[in-house]
Amino acid sequence: MSDSPDYSVADDLAVALTLAAEADLIAMDRYRAQDLGIQTKADKSIVTDADTRVERMIRAHLAEARPHDAVLGEEFGSEGSSNRQWIVDPIDGTSNFARGVPIWGALIALLVDDVPVVGVVSAPALERRWWGAAGLGAWVQHHGGEAQRIRVSRIDRLTDATLSYNNLQTWDQYGHLDTLVDLSRRVGRTRAFGDLWSYMLLAEGSIDIAGEFDVKPWDIAALVPIVTEAGGRVTTISGSPALDELNVVATNGLLHDEVLGAFAG
Repeated sequence: MSDSPDYSVADDLAVALTLAAEADLIAMDRYRAQDLGIQTKADKSIVTDADTRVERMIRAHLAEARPHDAVLGEEFGSEGSSNRQWIVDPIDGTSNFARGVPIWGALIALLVDDVPVVGVVSAPALERRWWGAAGLGAWVQHHGGEAQRIRVSRIDRLTDATLSYNNLQTWDQYGHLDTLVDLSRRVGRTRAFGDLWSYMLLAEGSIDIAGEFDVKPWDIAALVPIVTEAGGRVTTISGSPALDELNVVATNGLLHDEVLGAFAG
């Protein structure tokens, strides 16, 4: 393990926000580009030249700004060894990006001793950026304007709640489609906003429950500080905060135990 300088959470957040701004510039330059390079990876997901350009930029910047820290990225894997690890998804929602759907963005997280303490989600095609950091609250910025603090909803009954389930196929693949159907009958509304959008709507108080399967560390790490600093809760379906089970459930906190009970039942 490498010894790292004692950075403040605010300093680390400032680094992450700088990275997000640079990521936006690179990604928007390639968004809807006629010559966008697209390849299919071994897991059948796609990667564009924007994904790789953004991740290379982030790694180069971190090598200068945080040389002792480890980095894990979707496109280029793990590098370094430290109790401080940056986890990066250069473009969450690559399929949306490639098809011109504006729900996509950079996810940038810092974990200290395996706990996500800084998270930034930047969705330039939606002209929104969200961030959260331990003890500093959760925030959203619209159209580059003044940041506004965000909080989860106070909905405390499933019959009044909105659930976003992301992808039916993965619920089916992991054997929980029946659970989703059962939940859909108990909540007020269901939607499939997908990818980063579900969790940011949850943090803003616009929906109340979000969940999905087949998630990797880079899919969720940046979302955790934002949702939790907004007053919500994020776990696996077994209730673990470790997020190492390829699934995630996020709620406003008030509904969490009842939602987890649906999986246990």
